[in-house]
Amino acid sequence: MSLTPFAMSDPRRRLYFICILVAALVIVTQPDPAEAQASDDVLLRSLNAELERSWEALGQVEGPPLYFLAYEARDRRSYSLNSELGAIMYDGDGHHRSLDVDVRVGRAQLDNTHQIKGRSGRYEYPTSRYTEIAVEADEASLRADIWRRTDETFKDAQNRYTKVETNKAVTATEEDTSDDFSVGEAHEFYETVELPPVERELWRKRLRTLSRAMKPYSYVFNSHVNLSVEAENRYIVNSEGTRVVTGNIFVRLSFGLTSQTADGMGLQRQRSYDADRLQDLPAEDIILQDIERAAAQLQDLLAAPLVEPYTGPAIFRNRATGVFFHEILGHRLEGHRQKLETEGQTFTKMVGKEVVARFISVYDDPTLSHFGDQFLRGFYRFDDEGVPSIRTTLVEDGVLQGFLMSRSPIANFPKSNGHGRRSSGRYIVARMGNTIIEASQTVPYARLREMLIEEIRRQDKPYGLIFDDISGGFTSTGRGGTQSFKVIPHLVYRVFPDGRPDETVRGVDIVGTPLTSFSKIIAAADDDDVFNGTCGAESGWVPVSAVAPSVLVSEIEIEKRAKSSEQPPILPTPHHDAGGGR
Repeated sequence: MSLTPFAMSDPRRRLYFICILVAALVIVTQPDPAEAQASDDVLLRSLNAELERSWEALGQVEGPPLYFLAYEARDRRSYSLNSELGAIMYDGDGHHRSLDVDVRVGRAQLDNTHQIKGRSGRYEYPTSRYTEIAVEADEASLRADIWRRTDETFKDAQNRYTKVETNKAVTATEEDTSDDFSVGEAHEFYETVELPPVERELWRKRLRTLSRAMKPYSYVFNSHVNLSVEAENRYIVNSEGTRVVTGNIFVRLSFGLTSQTADGMGLQRQRSYDADRLQDLPAEDIILQDIERAAAQLQDLLAAPLVEPYTGPAIFRNRATGVFFHEILGHRLEGHRQKLETEGQTFTKMVGKEVVARFISVYDDPTLSHFGDQFLRGFYRFDDEGVPSIRTTLVEDGVLQGFLMSRSPIANFPKSNGHGRRSSGRYIVARMGNTIIEASQTVPYARLREMLIEEIRRQDKPYGLIFDDISGGFTSTGRGGTQSFKVIPHLVYRVFPDGRPDETVRGVDIVGTPLTSFSKIIAAADDDDVFNGTCGAESGWVPVSAVAPSVLVSEIEIEKRAKSSEQPPILPTPHHDAGGGR
């Protein structure tokens, strides 16, 4: 696994749900424009029609019986703008639709999705049939696409069920004998979003200005500024009666600067700003200040010494803490990882036990579109199985309470809590949404820094570390390998106990194992901040957020980062070469 939302009053959103209004002895019935919109939605109508037709007909086919059928269609409209050194590199619109078909044959206790165990010990994931479908409102074309993928997926499901039965007959009984699927409730919901209008010439001008601001720095080899605006509507219908249409808007402005040291190490500084409205992005002057700051940090990194492997006390700044918990704890609390015998199951038997400091609580809440005034990318109303999202407590006062659950049950957790997620073409598993790390005991950040220096002195270490910015990381949760993680910081400082100024260092990777690392957290600050990103795992790439304070750890291990042996460019950039033009 690796790591790289909306007000109901927003006029861009159309919301439909069933309600009955009774006042005194008068029943008021008025036509709902959104209900009419739902009935006129050709994509929804096509999905419903093919589901009803397939459910009735395929239920009569000989072989393992069909007991569940679901369609998930995604309709994405987007606008993207990219600029480099004051010039527009890309300016374009996108519109595409995709379809995933999920079929379950057999019975909820044992179906075609069951783990197939082999000599390798690897888990063979069942396939979800994915295809691109027509973007036009043509019912005949849409239904033909749905029909073809349903037929293929049904045949695959029957074939795989035969393999499941054979495999179970010749392999040992699983440790967790939970059912393969949980019975769900039917939900009806209709909400669509539209691509926000973009003042394109205005944004072209802004991106030219922002990207031109990177031009004066001769040590910057590559730079860019991107604007992306996306409206995604998800259509989820299934044989249990669920009919859900729900939408999200994602707006992101980002910039990046890269360089390379003489010894071949690539360096970068980057920043992204996330929102669900263009007007919520920062003002131009604020972004220009951030670009100037990032360029200065990149220059410091170019002159910074390479770090040596080291173990000692450190501070994770707030956003870095969010990534740290996401990689080390979050992925290990995904429900399916407690069941699959190919997984390490680090925390499976630790419910009710202390897994982190008592002043730390962790929950995942996809229902939050904002934290304060900051947008959260991990917001969604329904997961990809049509289950409503809910706040799920994972750790309370240091004690493990539960897991993130899809509709794949595990021992003592038979129901979904709305965390079944995927990207198109992938099989649904439990994933994070908005992971919130709370500290019940905090100090101001200035005091946390003082405590770091005290800890350096107590341990008689030459220095401690501050991880100011972390881009992401990855973790290994599988059995048979190392139960370890690697987190990749982009900006790291050495802090000295004798009062010398902090020193920027480069080439740092954070490594460790989860149980040991969490036992080292000793204090937290009162400076919660948001990390917005995109997380990759076996069910694909999904938008996520993490909210966390800065934390002090008594010990963390770092190692040298791998680097390229490639030389930096021989010539200077053309706009910094007297003979190369500007």
